[in-house]
Amino acid sequence: MKRRIFKLLSILFLLTIFSLVYIYINKKYGFFIPCLFHEITGFYCPGCGVTRMFFSLFKGDILSAFQYNMFVFTFLPFFIFYGMYKIYIYTVDKPDLVINKIPKYIIYMLIILCLLFAVLRNMEAFSFLAPTVH
Repeated sequence: MKRRIFKLLSILFLLTIFSLVYIYINKKYGFFIPCLFHEITGFYCPGCGVTRMFFSLFKGDILSAFQYNMFVFTFLPFFIFYGMYKIYIYTVDKPDLVINKIPKYIIYMLIILCLLFAVLRNMEAFSFLAPTVH
């Protein structure tokens, strides 16, 4: 168990250092990592705007965060809870009993919603879903 905790803390340390360097570069030079899908196709993927969403959340600007990526913002509490649960399961080395109890149709529904969000945010009628603040 100590080895797993050390491994998790090492990963957390590296992620923190990477995040701080990225935040510094962003503030100093205004650099954002571009979405490769958007750069190549010109369309917004389901994840476009997530980086700006997190920057807005760190600043406390909830409305802008929501407008950058409504899908990820809406499901963020569930993603955080599930991530913390998986870290706990890994740390204490117990079997994952929850993921096997989630009905498959829930997972399929989330995938369909994500794909639907990706398609709609690229249509003119749903331009408010694009990752820009109005």
